[in-house]
Amino acid sequence: MTLGSEDLGVAGAGTGEAWTAAVRETHSAVVLLMGDRAYKVKKPVDLGFLDFRTRESRQLACQRELVLNRRMAPDVYLGVADVLGPDGHPCEHVLVMRRMPEHRRLALLVRRGIDVRAEIRQLARAVAAFHSTARTSREISDAGRQAALQQRWTDNIRTLRRSKPRKVARNTIDRIESLAHDYVAGRAPLLDSRIDSRLVRDGHGDLLADDIFCLPDGPRTLDCLDFDDRLRWMDVLDDIACLAMDLERLGDPSASRAFLRDYAEFSGTPHHESLCHHYIAYRAVMRAKIAAIRSAGRDDPGDPDADEAARLCEIGLRHLEQGRVRMTLVGGAPGSGKTTLAAALGDTMPAVVLSSDRMRKELSGLPPTCHVAAPFEEGIYGRGMTERTYAALARRAGSLLAMGESVIVDATFARAELRLLFHEAARAATAGLVELRCTAPHAVEVARLRAREVSPDDLSDAGEDIGQRVSALSDPWPEAAVVDTSGLIQDSTSAAHRAMEQAARG
Repeated sequence: MTLGSEDLGVAGAGTGEAWTAAVRETHSAVVLLMGDRAYKVKKPVDLGFLDFRTRESRQLACQRELVLNRRMAPDVYLGVADVLGPDGHPCEHVLVMRRMPEHRRLALLVRRGIDVRAEIRQLARAVAAFHSTARTSREISDAGRQAALQQRWTDNIRTLRRSKPRKVARNTIDRIESLAHDYVAGRAPLLDSRIDSRLVRDGHGDLLADDIFCLPDGPRTLDCLDFDDRLRWMDVLDDIACLAMDLERLGDPSASRAFLRDYAEFSGTPHHESLCHHYIAYRAVMRAKIAAIRSAGRDDPGDPDADEAARLCEIGLRHLEQGRVRMTLVGGAPGSGKTTLAAALGDTMPAVVLSSDRMRKELSGLPPTCHVAAPFEEGIYGRGMTERTYAALARRAGSLLAMGESVIVDATFARAELRLLFHEAARAATAGLVELRCTAPHAVEVARLRAREVSPDDLSDAGEDIGQRVSALSDPWPEAAVVDTSGLIQDSTSAAHRAMEQAARG
């Protein structure tokens, strides 16, 4: 394709749409907007991560951008044209694109408070379809491994610190670094499972609302990362987290959540909530780093880049906190209300609830509601079976933590040495640990145990006599926060959440 003088007129005349000429500039290119066309010329610059100083390198970059972006917007990226000099030979190369209507830019729609729910759903469908055919390979898969993700965090936080963002406290960056590295350190099985499911692919790499246009016949997504293939090699969840973060940054968290839900529906891929939070946090911190670099050296208190870096770090830290994987032990004597509290906590937070009663019956080959009358510490309640039950619970909890799932464990935890199994499982998965000990007045516990004896649906076999003996022989549990369960379940649940928040801070 050759660009001659006739192409420099007002193209698209007669289309009924008046388009004014304009120039846009990025760090590596200049874009001339004329009529219904956009002409993108690479700058002859060396920025370290790209080198466009020769005409041949700029031609190759234009061709590469054309091929990669045609994957999602084939009718926008029209071709690469040669700009001819007076001698009739090529003196430059230009990427020719169909010009997009500014008023349909997704970022503009969100900033104006327009409901973009329908457009977001269309976009989620388009991105899911794109990912389903995106390239993958062993080399691409390696970009999704634990070591690669850990290195990306290290590089971003190091650059963020060096940029010295004026409005971001040092302890905020410290907290971001600690939470990010803890999450990655314990999640190798989760990341490997994503690779095994072929979910690490050659994606877009930079899904931002500024580069997405919502047209009547569907969205057009432009400007993928084209100067370094490795920057596009990522988990598909990482790819969509970029836009989820950007929509939140623009002030529409509901659109962000809708995009993630719709993508999960259309792609059919497993949606790991903690990993989603983690990747949104990564994208926020990465953009904070870029804003901090732009802001470096300025003293203006109203510097928008400094404000942007601070806001993005807040988003990143919030998602790291929300995605933190933790184990909560909910213990206490029979009748103390631990099972009711564990179930209530499971309803109020994304966590898997594990029960020693259920595990004990499972290991014994019995249905969970099968009642087994046995004297204290005999039969399936003997010490050996109890140790086997707790060991199996700890293993299952550890496996879930490694897969990014928070866990609530409901058991008496009467013996200190059995609690250590769970301490070790949490350490191995670099997960937070919260310990709660339920209590209630003796009369309340007795009433609960007596009611249990006539309830066919209760999983526990402990009656009044066993409950009293367990209480009398329980080891001290000073690490646990005490939760009174004698009142409304809402009150004990709130008390448990306060204890969890305090443990997370401390």
